[in-house]
Amino acid sequence: MRILERAVYQGPSLYAHFPVIRLVVDLGALEDWSTIRLGPPFVDALLDALPGLHEHGCSYGAPGGFVRRLKEDEGTWLGHVLEHVAIELQNLAGEPVTFGKTRETGERGRYNVVYEYEQREVGLEAGNLALTLLHFLLPQPLRPEGSVRADFVFAAERDVFIRYAQRRALGPSTASLVHAAEARGIPWIRLNEYSLIQFGHGRYQQRIQATITSRTPHIAVEIASDKEETNKILANLGLPVPSQQLVRSADEAVAAADRMGYPVVVKPLDANHGRGVALNLTSADHVRSGFAQANQHSRSVIVETFVTGYDHRMLVVNGQLVAVSKRVPGHVVGDGTHTIEQLVAEVNRDPRRGVGHERVLTRLEFDAQAERVLAERAYGRNTVPPAGEVVFLRLTGNLSTGGTAIDMTDLVHPDNGEMAVRAVGAIGLDVGGVDFLTPDITRSYKEVAGAICEINAAPGFRMHTAPSEGKPRDVAGPVIDMLFPPTTPSRIPIAAVTGTNGKTTTARMLAHIHKLAGKHVGLTTTDGVYIDGQRTVEGDMTGPVAARMVLSDPHVDVAVLETARGGLLRAGMGFRYCDVGACLNVKADHLGLRGVNTLEQLARVKRIVVEVARDTAVLNADDSLCLKMAAYTDAKHVCYVTLSSEHELVREHIRAGGRAVVLEGGINGHMITLYDHGTHIPLLWTHLIPATIEGRAMHNVQNAMFAAAMAFAMGVRLEDIRHGLRTFDTTFFQAPGRTNVFDEHPFKVIFDYGHNAAAVEAMVDLVGRMEVKGRRLIVLSAPGDRRDEDIRDIASATAGRFDRYICRRDDNLRGRGSAEVPDMLRETLLAAGVADDHIQVIPDEVKAADYALRMAEPGDLLLIFGDALTRTWKQIIHFRPDTKPTASEPPTQRLTMPTTVLPNLEGEALVRDERGVRLARESED
Repeated sequence: MRILERAVYQGPSLYAHFPVIRLVVDLGALEDWSTIRLGPPFVDALLDALPGLHEHGCSYGAPGGFVRRLKEDEGTWLGHVLEHVAIELQNLAGEPVTFGKTRETGERGRYNVVYEYEQREVGLEAGNLALTLLHFLLPQPLRPEGSVRADFVFAAERDVFIRYAQRRALGPSTASLVHAAEARGIPWIRLNEYSLIQFGHGRYQQRIQATITSRTPHIAVEIASDKEETNKILANLGLPVPSQQLVRSADEAVAAADRMGYPVVVKPLDANHGRGVALNLTSADHVRSGFAQANQHSRSVIVETFVTGYDHRMLVVNGQLVAVSKRVPGHVVGDGTHTIEQLVAEVNRDPRRGVGHERVLTRLEFDAQAERVLAERAYGRNTVPPAGEVVFLRLTGNLSTGGTAIDMTDLVHPDNGEMAVRAVGAIGLDVGGVDFLTPDITRSYKEVAGAICEINAAPGFRMHTAPSEGKPRDVAGPVIDMLFPPTTPSRIPIAAVTGTNGKTTTARMLAHIHKLAGKHVGLTTTDGVYIDGQRTVEGDMTGPVAARMVLSDPHVDVAVLETARGGLLRAGMGFRYCDVGACLNVKADHLGLRGVNTLEQLARVKRIVVEVARDTAVLNADDSLCLKMAAYTDAKHVCYVTLSSEHELVREHIRAGGRAVVLEGGINGHMITLYDHGTHIPLLWTHLIPATIEGRAMHNVQNAMFAAAMAFAMGVRLEDIRHGLRTFDTTFFQAPGRTNVFDEHPFKVIFDYGHNAAAVEAMVDLVGRMEVKGRRLIVLSAPGDRRDEDIRDIASATAGRFDRYICRRDDNLRGRGSAEVPDMLRETLLAAGVADDHIQVIPDEVKAADYALRMAEPGDLLLIFGDALTRTWKQIIHFRPDTKPTASEPPTQRLTMPTTVLPNLEGEALVRDERGVRLARESED
């Protein structure tokens, strides 16, 4: 059994709308071995190793369902078993994942194993350990050689995995805040491997680091971290605090203890979690030992009077006392029979105790501190304490060292509660924990005494959310409500755009509309990430990483996210929901890649954007595959876009009060018209939109209709939509490679990135609608990773529509031969009846464009499909005609200005004019 491929989906994908991992597993010879054939030894050993599998419901939907699948009928196969083992391992590590599904890929013995995860690395490691465990449990003859180490012990590997997961998991306090945010519908992003979390998106975001919030004053944290300053501030307000002194040597510590009187406490100035604290020291030797311990954590040490009483943590959030917990140090209770070591083992059998923070309680550990505490009572591991005697293994009640917590929130005396609120307010914290020692929390400190030992700027929540005894308290909720008061937004509007063609132009149009409406827009496209119109990251940024960049930017008001097929298949979406999701069209492109072989499969991928739309799904009613997506969305509204005013379904939708954007004919041309709840709203004549080239570029007419529909759904005013469309043009600056027109030569050049048959056909249609006095010329290409039939379709879309054809390839061959793509284009054109002398094959993109530019004559129209967009556009605008090409002459441009030849990293030379513009490639030979 082998894992052939791993894919981690961060968000909505083909497999789920939440994070999942997909493993492509090849069972090999084990395809012939179901769990029934493997028999009871395998199944029983598996259940012994992971008893929690008894609780898995599987397809039966009830505990025990998975065990039935293992044992009944024909059993189940090991790919399915791997899924459940990976889930259960994560459960053991404290991650409550439940979802999984396993399906055959279509090839014998190969399965897509899909399971939920919370942490990427932990989920992947769970899959690896699951595979090793299954190999280990197989009968020796079936176990692949080298698949299991000779020293493999599952119990030990399980604990290593749990610790690995705990090092990467959110701490219990952070996790409780995340769960509280999720319960309120507030999105969150983990910003590092630790506890830095962003709640909300864009301009509405708030951040936390553990329980420190973005509203916590830095000076308050500094004060709380300085125990001496804290003590002084609280004492000046008349709040109960112990006497203390800052010391820097053991001798100073002893002198301070002598002045205060024994017993005393010695602790680091600025440590936390009880580290380095020594309590109830009754002699100079004890003080020296305590100083040495505290000095390991801080150069400055505090000596203070020892206050008797129980240790309480009082949690204050936003000026309100929200929880009180009595903390009891880790301990065992003697029974007169068992040793302390045996009693510790018995306590650790409590299912609530685990490694680190994986469970409500932490296991007790025998370490140097435990040995020291026992030694002070002349006890050891093998001591048998009398029945009923409480034997402490720690001096502090921290849960992380095995302590327990008893909720006292409902019993605390009002004076004590008021004292805690005043103390936290005096330090200036929005979230603070007061460590308060008192004999009885139910009685006023004014009556029974007591003292504040410390104020914590990042108090832990676990003792309150999961006490050992008493009522759990929702302490995270008040923090989230403080950061996001009721009616306060946490999400910025998100628009997601997908489809085969037009995504980039539509996204840019929509971003332009929002920008002119006064919004700070975050935009992701195939050429980069833009924040308020400025490109901040260059490259194809249409996947989840780019989406996260935009949603994490604290200046962004609106997100417009182009969402492409590749990112959806590779890693899913980078956000859980969008307000508006649009699918422009589904056309043949990228078929045969990543398991997508048909248009229906491609539509299923693009449908994900529509499935997660919450407010409005905008669909192309003229595309049957888009039209069918309406059945898969839970959005409040479905808005259809159609170029036909006679569309029957759209007409019925409008009559039912639905929303639609329709292209309607009129005496002055075509009008983009909006229908909503029975209202007829003429929006804009198409010839007034520069990007449509006076209404001739029907593909951009449709893109403008989608942009208008999405803007309307996002609450943009009609006048702002009109203004945005009327000022959006197709200059290279605004929409590089999208119907860019250059009119400053004696001939007209149209430059486009079209790379599939539908996109090419749209541009051919535009050329056919334009008045051309001379010839129509075309530079044609296709990406090398497309299927042969797709490349032929691109050529067929142009056949008979142009007077001259120049066929080329992209720089990136993508597995093809140097002239394979242009030759295939030529063969298709010849088969369609294009004369051989009207076709020129020039594989290199620079040379092909140069040849076409020099071929063009006054009055001609030249359509160039480009791949290296900036390079080719510069070549177009800086072209200066010199001589015309001949069939025998290498089509290298004659330069009319001084040039410089600079070597590049590929061993070729870049020819640049005196302004530094790259024009062509030449051999250095």
